[in-house]
Amino acid sequence: MSTTVTGTPMQHVHTEIRDRVAVVTLDRAPVNALDSVAIRELTATFNALARSTEASVIVLMAPGDRLFCAGIDLNDSARRHARTPAEGDTTLDLLDPGAVVRECFWSILDCPLPVIAAVNGKAIGAGLVLVACCDLIIASENATFSVPEIKVGVLGGARHLQRLVGPFKTRKMFFTGEAVPAQEFYRLGAVEEVVAPEKLMDAALGLAASIARNSPIGLRLGKESLTRVEDLGLKEGYRIEQDYTGRVTRYNDSTEARRAQMEKRDPNWTWS
Repeated sequence: MSTTVTGTPMQHVHTEIRDRVAVVTLDRAPVNALDSVAIRELTATFNALARSTEASVIVLMAPGDRLFCAGIDLNDSARRHARTPAEGDTTLDLLDPGAVVRECFWSILDCPLPVIAAVNGKAIGAGLVLVACCDLIIASENATFSVPEIKVGVLGGARHLQRLVGPFKTRKMFFTGEAVPAQEFYRLGAVEEVVAPEKLMDAALGLAASIARNSPIGLRLGKESLTRVEDLGLKEGYRIEQDYTGRVTRYNDSTEARRAQMEKRDPNWTWS
């Protein structure tokens, strides 16, 4: 078990790894709003997990049952967009104040490990985007999702929302800023399962454990393949999947997977 995967203490993001499942907790009281510190800590954590072989799956969660993430801290956003230098800022932050946020989202979206969002309470704005960058979503019955940016004088998040619920539902949510319950996201196919709040982590960890039993090399190459083919046509996408099949079969773990299946035993992964 470890509390950090980056080698440096963190204020708002904590990590525990057990049985090849990393639980990443966003904990910035009182509402888990994202300031530049929390954003950079999330980025560093997911980048570190991407480079490590200690975990095969990640569960992203937040404590409490009221707010998963209230989005971008409005005070921090106003500071960045006002081009006001602060401690830790770089030249890029001043020239492109959205860069630090994009890097955070892409560190999750492009993370080679499958990422499960365990959502309890409200996922608002950038909080919804964090969820949309994950691979699978388990939500509690009291979870809601919204992109109310238009109500506070900013924009963003709609393109991520389109991946979850399609263009027309996105437009209604974006234009109204309304919050949509988890059960509706489940009906639309965005959420894998809706459970009672007290069963949320058991459900997320159970799903993570079932994924973690598979080859860590296969999972990483498989996710990379899924990401590459998502926006491609059928023929081009399938051709790329065939290329990835050729890549994964060059590893001993591929042979071990077939042998274990035939011998009806648990595989012994060697990262080779």
